[in-house]
Amino acid sequence: MKVTCAYFGSVQVLFLVYNEEMQNNRVSIYIDGNNFYHLVLKKLGLDETRFDFEKFAIFLANDRVISNMGKRFYTGTVREQEGNIRSKKAMSKQTFLFTFLKNNKWEIKTSKLRRRMEKIIIDDRVTNYQNLLKLGIKEISTERLREKGIDVKLATDLIVGAVDNKYDTAIIVSSDSDLIPAIDWVRRRMKKIIEYVGFSIPDESNPKNSTNPPISLIAKTDVKRILVKSDLHQFIIQTLFDDGNNEKS
Repeated sequence: MKVTCAYFGSVQVLFLVYNEEMQNNRVSIYIDGNNFYHLVLKKLGLDETRFDFEKFAIFLANDRVISNMGKRFYTGTVREQEGNIRSKKAMSKQTFLFTFLKNNKWEIKTSKLRRRMEKIIIDDRVTNYQNLLKLGIKEISTERLREKGIDVKLATDLIVGAVDNKYDTAIIVSSDSDLIPAIDWVRRRMKKIIEYVGFSIPDESNPKNSTNPPISLIAKTDVKRILVKSDLHQFIIQTLFDDGNNEKS
């Protein structure tokens, strides 16, 4: 196995390059859909219907064998709200995505999206807060959707897959550090290889909002693959989703 290194800030990261023995290993792929959307697709100006997850999985496998039921996608389910056109479109797009994944033999694990009201206090942490205060606006209430339990489902499947010997290498496409305890257990107790797929996507308009791989996951996994924008262009579907569940040029 060949080792190369790179730097993320002041941290040196070692990357393992596959040899022929690793290419014969069985892999299972775990994609945290919501995490992937916010860290990657949103930065690229895409929704899930414009990304070819099947082609992406083949790329991640890198000539290795994908195990039976070894392509797994985790996401919160969208509910249609009466009179809400936006929710209707979101649900239609998710149905389109699920159909695509199921047709390509993906396992889809879902959780309910729960609505949560959040208050933003207008102070010096808010851009142009002084102008807002002059207008008498002291706080803003927003409604956000939160996933519940996706990280638990992914971690559980990771452990069960290791115990049942369903894979030799688990490829994790998630930057959720809550997965680290499960990753540690699978590596130490089951001697499985954990491959972390992270992303480095700058946000030129707001550098603080750039996507960067967390050092915690880099440190706790065996193989690290950090992808940039140019790596992802090949998976963009060059057609537009139609709300009638069709595509158009």
